[in-house]
Amino acid sequence: MSELHKFLFDGLPVRGMIVRLTDAWKEILRRRASNTESGNYTPAVRELLGEMAAAGVLMQSNIQFNGALIFQIQGDGPVKLAVAEIQSDLSLRATATIPGTVTEEMTSLSSLVNVNGNGRCAITLDPQNRMPGQQPYQGIVPLNGEHGQKLEKLSDVIQQYMRHSEQLDTTLVLAADDEVAAGLLIQRMPVKGEGNLQAEAITDPEADQMDANEDYNRISTLAASLTRDELLTLDVDTILRRLFWEEKLLRFVPQQGVDGPRFACSCSRERVSNMLRGLGEEEVQSVLDERGSVEVGCEFCGQQYHYDAVDAAQLFTEREKQPPGPRNIQ
Repeated sequence: MSELHKFLFDGLPVRGMIVRLTDAWKEILRRRASNTESGNYTPAVRELLGEMAAAGVLMQSNIQFNGALIFQIQGDGPVKLAVAEIQSDLSLRATATIPGTVTEEMTSLSSLVNVNGNGRCAITLDPQNRMPGQQPYQGIVPLNGEHGQKLEKLSDVIQQYMRHSEQLDTTLVLAADDEVAAGLLIQRMPVKGEGNLQAEAITDPEADQMDANEDYNRISTLAASLTRDELLTLDVDTILRRLFWEEKLLRFVPQQGVDGPRFACSCSRERVSNMLRGLGEEEVQSVLDERGSVEVGCEFCGQQYHYDAVDAAQLFTEREKQPPGPRNIQ
Protein backbone atom coordinates (compact mmCIF):
# COMPACT_ATOMS: atom_id res chain seq x y z
CA MET A 1 0.00 0.00 0.00
CA SER A 2 1.29 3.46 -0.88
CA GLU A 3 2.18 5.56 2.14
CA LEU A 4 3.44 8.97 3.23
CA HIS A 5 5.35 9.52 6.48
CA LYS A 6 6.02 12.95 8.01
CA PHE A 7 8.37 13.72 10.89
CA LEU A 8 10.11 16.55 12.73
CA PHE A 9 13.51 16.68 14.40
CA ASP A 10 12.69 17.56 17.98
CA GLY A 11 13.87 21.06 18.90
CA LEU A 12 15.49 21.64 15.52
CA PRO A 13 14.24 23.69 12.55
CA VAL A 14 14.21 20.64 10.29
CA ARG A 15 11.34 18.55 8.95
CA GLY A 16 11.19 15.49 6.75
CA MET A 17 8.95 13.22 4.70
CA ILE A 18 9.23 9.82 3.08
CA VAL A 19 6.84 8.62 0.39
CA ARG A 20 6.57 5.10 -0.98
CA LEU A 21 4.28 4.62 -3.96
CA THR A 22 3.56 0.94 -4.56
CA ASP A 23 0.01 0.13 -5.73
CA ALA A 24 -0.49 3.69 -7.00
CA TRP A 25 2.70 3.53 -9.07
CA LYS A 26 2.01 0.07 -10.45
CA GLU A 27 -1.47 1.19 -11.50
CA ILE A 28 0.04 4.07 -13.50
CA LEU A 29 2.34 1.63 -15.27
CA ARG A 30 -0.44 -0.90 -15.83
CA ARG A 31 -2.64 1.67 -17.51
CA ARG A 32 0.20 2.71 -19.76
CA ALA A 33 0.89 -0.91 -20.72
CA SER A 34 -2.79 -1.51 -21.53
CA ASN A 35 -2.78 1.41 -23.99
CA THR A 36 -1.82 -0.36 -27.21
CA GLU A 37 -1.15 2.92 -29.02
CA SER A 38 1.36 4.19 -26.45
CA GLY A 39 2.91 0.93 -25.27
CA ASN A 40 5.20 0.45 -22.27
CA TYR A 41 7.68 2.97 -20.96
CA THR A 42 11.35 2.06 -21.20
CA PRO A 43 13.16 1.47 -17.86
CA ALA A 44 14.77 4.93 -17.93
CA VAL A 45 11.44 6.66 -18.60
CA ARG A 46 9.75 4.62 -15.86
CA GLU A 47 12.45 5.73 -13.43
CA LEU A 48 12.10 9.39 -14.42
CA LEU A 49 8.30 9.42 -14.23
CA GLY A 50 8.27 7.46 -10.97
CA GLU A 51 10.66 9.95 -9.40
CA MET A 52 8.41 12.78 -10.60
CA ALA A 53 5.35 11.13 -9.04
CA ALA A 54 7.13 10.65 -5.71
CA ALA A 55 8.53 14.19 -5.74
CA GLY A 56 5.12 15.60 -6.60
CA VAL A 57 3.53 13.94 -3.57
CA LEU A 58 6.28 15.31 -1.33
CA MET A 59 5.87 18.84 -2.70
CA GLN A 60 2.08 18.79 -2.46
CA SER A 61 2.27 17.53 1.13
CA ASN A 62 4.90 20.13 1.95
CA ILE A 63 2.78 23.12 0.93
CA GLN A 64 -0.66 21.63 1.71
CA PHE A 65 -2.21 23.42 -1.25
CA ASN A 66 -5.98 23.16 -1.84
CA GLY A 67 -5.90 22.28 -5.50
CA ALA A 68 -3.77 20.47 -8.02
CA LEU A 69 0.03 20.56 -8.06
CA ILE A 70 1.15 19.90 -11.62
CA PHE A 71 4.81 19.00 -12.00
CA GLN A 72 6.13 19.15 -15.58
CA ILE A 73 9.47 18.79 -17.27
CA GLN A 74 9.85 19.38 -20.98
CA GLY A 75 12.64 19.71 -23.49
CA ASP A 76 13.96 18.68 -26.87
CA GLY A 77 14.98 15.11 -26.11
CA PRO A 78 13.13 11.90 -26.99
CA VAL A 79 10.94 12.55 -23.93
CA LYS A 80 9.22 15.76 -24.96
CA LEU A 81 7.03 16.14 -21.88
CA ALA A 82 6.55 14.36 -18.55
CA VAL A 83 3.76 15.30 -16.15
CA ALA A 84 2.78 14.29 -12.63
CA GLU A 85 -0.39 15.77 -11.17
CA ILE A 86 -1.18 15.49 -7.46
CA GLN A 87 -4.41 16.69 -5.89
CA SER A 88 -4.71 18.03 -2.34
CA ASP A 89 -6.13 14.67 -1.19
CA LEU A 90 -2.95 13.00 -2.56
CA SER A 91 -4.70 11.31 -5.47
CA LEU A 92 -2.27 11.33 -8.38
CA ARG A 93 -1.70 10.52 -12.03
CA ALA A 94 1.31 10.76 -14.33
CA THR A 95 2.20 10.40 -17.99
CA ALA A 96 4.99 11.05 -20.47
CA THR A 97 4.96 12.02 -24.14
CA ILE A 98 7.75 10.27 -26.05
CA PRO A 99 7.91 11.21 -29.74
CA GLY A 100 11.55 10.08 -30.07
CA THR A 101 13.39 6.82 -29.55
CA VAL A 102 14.84 6.10 -26.12
CA THR A 103 17.91 3.86 -26.31
CA GLU A 104 19.51 1.87 -23.50
CA GLU A 105 22.31 4.45 -23.23
CA MET A 106 19.85 7.23 -22.43
CA THR A 107 19.59 7.11 -18.65
CA SER A 108 20.25 10.69 -17.52
CA LEU A 109 17.92 13.68 -17.46
CA SER A 110 20.02 15.45 -20.10
CA SER A 111 19.87 12.55 -22.56
CA LEU A 112 16.16 11.93 -22.06
CA VAL A 113 14.83 15.51 -21.95
CA ASN A 114 17.47 18.23 -21.97
CA VAL A 115 19.59 17.31 -25.00
CA ASN A 116 20.39 20.86 -26.17
CA GLY A 117 20.19 22.53 -22.76
CA ASN A 118 16.85 24.23 -23.38
CA GLY A 119 14.75 22.05 -21.08
CA ARG A 120 12.77 23.43 -18.18
CA CYS A 121 10.88 22.39 -15.08
CA ALA A 122 7.51 23.97 -14.31
CA ILE A 123 5.46 23.61 -11.15
CA THR A 124 1.89 24.86 -11.39
CA LEU A 125 -0.52 25.34 -8.49
CA ASP A 126 -4.10 25.29 -9.79
CA PRO A 127 -6.62 26.24 -7.05
CA GLN A 128 -9.56 23.90 -6.62
CA ASN A 129 -12.08 26.73 -6.43
CA ARG A 130 -10.76 29.66 -8.41
CA MET A 131 -12.00 33.14 -7.67
CA PRO A 132 -13.14 35.24 -10.66
CA GLY A 133 -10.04 36.30 -12.58
CA GLN A 134 -7.75 34.12 -10.49
CA GLN A 135 -5.02 32.38 -12.47
CA PRO A 136 -2.91 29.36 -11.50
CA TYR A 137 0.52 30.13 -10.07
CA GLN A 138 3.46 28.76 -12.04
CA GLY A 139 7.15 28.69 -11.20
CA ILE A 140 9.72 27.73 -13.83
CA VAL A 141 13.41 26.87 -13.60
CA PRO A 142 15.78 25.51 -16.29
CA LEU A 143 17.11 21.96 -16.24
CA ASN A 144 20.57 23.50 -15.93
CA GLY A 145 22.62 24.54 -12.94
CA GLU A 146 23.58 28.05 -11.88
CA HIS A 147 26.62 27.95 -14.15
CA GLY A 148 24.73 26.63 -17.16
CA GLN A 149 25.76 23.00 -16.75
CA LYS A 150 23.15 20.34 -17.50
CA LEU A 151 21.70 18.74 -14.39
CA GLU A 152 21.67 14.95 -14.65
CA LYS A 153 19.37 14.12 -11.73
CA LEU A 154 15.77 15.16 -11.19
CA SER A 155 16.47 15.70 -7.48
CA ASP A 156 19.05 18.37 -8.35
CA VAL A 157 16.48 20.23 -10.45
CA ILE A 158 13.91 20.22 -7.66
CA GLN A 159 16.44 21.28 -5.04
CA GLN A 160 17.37 24.19 -7.28
CA TYR A 161 13.69 25.07 -7.67
CA MET A 162 13.14 25.01 -3.90
CA ARG A 163 16.17 27.21 -3.28
CA HIS A 164 14.97 29.87 -5.72
CA SER A 165 11.22 29.74 -5.03
CA GLU A 166 11.09 28.99 -1.29
CA GLN A 167 14.50 30.31 -0.25
CA LEU A 168 14.89 27.26 1.97
CA ASP A 169 17.54 24.55 2.03
CA THR A 170 16.14 21.27 0.72
CA THR A 171 17.64 17.81 0.33
CA LEU A 172 15.85 15.28 -1.86
CA VAL A 173 16.61 11.63 -2.60
CA LEU A 174 14.48 9.93 -5.30
CA ALA A 175 14.31 6.46 -6.82
CA ALA A 176 11.91 4.35 -8.86
CA ASP A 177 11.71 0.96 -10.55
CA ASP A 178 8.87 -1.26 -11.77
CA GLU A 179 7.53 -1.87 -8.26
CA VAL A 180 8.17 1.25 -6.17
CA ALA A 181 8.54 5.00 -6.62
CA ALA A 182 9.98 6.57 -3.48
CA GLY A 183 11.41 9.78 -2.13
CA LEU A 184 12.95 11.30 1.00
CA LEU A 185 12.70 15.04 1.58
CA ILE A 186 14.54 16.98 4.29
CA GLN A 187 13.94 20.70 4.59
CA ARG A 188 15.12 23.51 6.83
CA MET A 189 12.31 25.51 8.38
CA PRO A 190 12.69 29.21 9.18
CA VAL A 191 13.41 29.82 12.84
CA LYS A 192 12.69 33.54 12.87
CA GLY A 193 9.23 35.01 12.97
CA GLU A 194 6.16 34.51 15.12
CA GLY A 195 5.25 30.87 15.69
CA ASN A 196 8.43 29.38 14.30
CA LEU A 197 10.62 26.91 16.16
CA GLN A 198 12.80 28.24 18.98
CA ALA A 199 13.01 31.74 17.55
CA GLU A 200 14.28 33.09 20.87
CA ALA A 201 16.73 30.26 21.53
CA ILE A 202 18.71 30.64 18.33
CA THR A 203 22.02 32.29 19.16
CA ASP A 204 23.55 32.22 15.67
CA PRO A 205 22.24 35.23 13.72
CA GLU A 206 23.08 33.44 10.45
CA ALA A 207 21.03 30.32 11.28
CA ASP A 208 18.22 31.40 8.96
CA GLN A 209 20.53 31.96 6.00
CA MET A 210 20.91 29.48 3.14
CA ASP A 211 23.54 26.80 3.84
CA ALA A 212 24.28 28.26 7.28
CA ASN A 213 22.23 26.14 9.69
CA GLU A 214 24.53 23.53 11.21
CA ASP A 215 21.72 21.26 12.37
CA TYR A 216 20.20 21.12 8.92
CA ASN A 217 23.61 20.63 7.28
CA ARG A 218 24.33 17.64 9.52
CA ILE A 219 20.95 16.03 8.87
CA SER A 220 21.19 16.79 5.16
CA THR A 221 24.51 14.95 4.93
CA LEU A 222 22.97 11.90 6.60
CA ALA A 223 19.95 11.99 4.27
CA ALA A 224 22.12 12.29 1.16
CA SER A 225 23.93 9.08 2.12
CA LEU A 226 20.77 7.06 1.46
CA THR A 227 21.32 4.93 -1.62
CA ARG A 228 18.84 4.18 -4.40
CA ASP A 229 18.61 0.50 -3.45
CA GLU A 230 18.04 1.32 0.22
CA LEU A 231 15.25 3.75 -0.62
CA LEU A 232 13.54 1.20 -2.86
CA THR A 233 13.89 -1.90 -0.68
CA LEU A 234 13.89 -0.83 2.97
CA ASP A 235 10.78 -0.01 4.97
CA VAL A 236 10.39 3.47 6.41
CA ASP A 237 11.17 2.51 10.00
CA THR A 238 14.45 0.93 8.95
CA ILE A 239 15.45 3.93 6.83
CA LEU A 240 14.81 6.40 9.63
CA ARG A 241 16.61 4.24 12.18
CA ARG A 242 19.68 3.79 9.96
CA LEU A 243 19.96 7.45 8.98
CA PHE A 244 18.92 9.31 12.13
CA TRP A 245 19.51 6.93 15.03
CA GLU A 246 21.19 9.71 17.03
CA GLU A 247 18.35 12.21 16.45
CA LYS A 248 15.06 12.48 18.33
CA LEU A 249 12.22 12.28 15.82
CA LEU A 250 8.63 13.35 16.29
CA ARG A 251 6.62 11.23 13.88
CA PHE A 252 3.08 11.76 12.65
CA VAL A 253 0.52 9.09 11.83
CA PRO A 254 1.32 7.69 8.36
CA GLN A 255 -1.05 8.59 5.54
CA GLN A 256 -2.13 5.54 3.58
CA GLY A 257 -5.21 3.97 2.06
CA VAL A 258 -7.98 6.48 1.35
CA ASP A 259 -5.99 9.15 3.21
CA GLY A 260 -2.70 8.46 1.45
CA PRO A 261 -1.25 8.60 -2.05
CA ARG A 262 -3.36 6.69 -4.58
CA PHE A 263 -4.01 6.65 -8.29
CA ALA A 264 -7.02 8.57 -9.59
CA CYS A 265 -7.74 10.26 -12.90
CA SER A 266 -9.84 13.42 -13.16
CA CYS A 267 -10.73 12.95 -16.82
CA SER A 268 -14.43 12.84 -17.70
CA ARG A 269 -16.71 12.98 -20.73
CA GLU A 270 -17.74 16.48 -19.68
CA ARG A 271 -14.12 17.69 -19.74
CA VAL A 272 -13.49 16.07 -23.10
CA SER A 273 -16.66 17.65 -24.47
CA ASN A 274 -15.55 21.08 -23.30
CA MET A 275 -12.19 20.50 -24.97
CA LEU A 276 -13.88 19.62 -28.26
CA ARG A 277 -16.08 22.70 -28.02
CA GLY A 278 -12.91 24.73 -27.61
CA LEU A 279 -11.57 23.28 -30.86
CA GLY A 280 -14.64 24.57 -32.67
CA GLU A 281 -17.42 22.99 -34.72
CA GLU A 282 -15.52 23.26 -38.00
CA GLU A 283 -12.49 21.37 -36.67
CA VAL A 284 -14.61 18.62 -35.10
CA GLN A 285 -16.63 18.25 -38.29
CA SER A 286 -13.45 17.87 -40.33
CA VAL A 287 -12.42 14.91 -38.14
CA LEU A 288 -15.88 13.38 -38.57
CA ASP A 289 -15.67 13.76 -42.34
CA GLU A 290 -12.26 12.09 -42.38
CA ARG A 291 -12.76 9.29 -39.85
CA GLY A 292 -16.51 8.97 -39.30
CA SER A 293 -16.18 9.58 -35.56
CA VAL A 294 -14.06 11.43 -33.00
CA GLU A 295 -11.96 9.33 -30.62
CA VAL A 296 -10.25 10.97 -27.67
CA GLY A 297 -8.06 8.98 -25.30
CA CYS A 298 -6.85 10.09 -21.88
CA GLU A 299 -3.05 10.00 -21.76
CA PHE A 300 -3.12 9.44 -18.00
CA CYS A 301 -5.53 6.53 -17.57
CA GLY A 302 -6.17 5.23 -21.09
CA GLN A 303 -9.93 5.88 -20.99
CA GLN A 304 -11.35 6.24 -24.50
CA TYR A 305 -14.16 8.70 -25.34
CA HIS A 306 -16.15 8.12 -28.54
CA TYR A 307 -18.22 10.75 -30.36
CA ASP A 308 -20.31 9.91 -33.42
CA ALA A 309 -22.02 12.45 -35.66
CA VAL A 310 -24.99 12.78 -33.29
CA ASP A 311 -22.75 13.27 -30.26
CA ALA A 312 -20.73 15.89 -32.11
CA ALA A 313 -23.84 17.79 -33.21
CA GLN A 314 -25.06 17.89 -29.62
CA LEU A 315 -21.78 19.43 -28.49
CA PHE A 316 -22.63 22.61 -30.38
CA THR A 317 -26.38 22.66 -29.66
CA GLU A 318 -27.63 24.82 -26.84
CA ARG A 319 -28.34 22.61 -23.85
CA GLU A 320 -31.97 23.70 -23.54
CA LYS A 321 -32.59 22.75 -27.17
CA GLN A 322 -31.12 19.26 -26.88
CA PRO A 323 -33.65 16.41 -26.94
CA PRO A 324 -33.95 14.43 -23.70
CA GLY A 325 -32.12 11.15 -23.55
CA PRO A 326 -29.43 9.19 -21.73
CA ARG A 327 -26.67 11.08 -23.57
CA ASN A 328 -27.68 14.32 -21.83
CA ILE A 329 -27.78 13.02 -18.29
CA GLN A 330 -24.92 14.50 -16.26
